[in-house]
Amino acid sequence: MSATPITWFEIGTDRPEEAERFYGDLFGWTFQEEGGPTGSYRTTGAGGDTGIGGAIRATDGSAPNYTIFYAEVTDVAETCRRAEAAGGQVLVPPRTTPTGLTLARLIDPTGNHVGVFAPPSA
Repeated sequence: MSATPITWFEIGTDRPEEAERFYGDLFGWTFQEEGGPTGSYRTTGAGGDTGIGGAIRATDGSAPNYTIFYAEVTDVAETCRRAEAAGGQVLVPPRTTPTGLTLARLIDPTGNHVGVFAPPSA
C-alpha cells in the first residue's frame, strides 16, 4: 500500500477576518472567499508549488476553534472502517457535498482529529 498524502487543511474560527490577517501577515498567504452552505469559506494556495492548499472556515462560535488536516483517500467509508479497526473513532460520518466531494472526520486513539476526503469522481 502506498502512503496517503495530506493534501488539505482547514482552520475553523469564529473570527475568520482576524485569522486571515494573521496567516497573511505571518506567511504571506492570500485568500479567496468561496462562500458555502455553512457560511464563509476562504481558500488559500498557502504553500505555493511545494505546499498544500487549505481554507479558513467561519464558525458561529458554538464549538471550539480548530485546525485539522485532511488526507486524500480513495474510499472514505472504507477508511472510516479501517480507522475504527485501528482503535480510532468516526467523529463526523462520511458525507458527500453537492460538488461530489466525500469527507469524514476521525479521532485517533490519542484524541487527535484528522479529516479524510475523496475528490469528486471525474
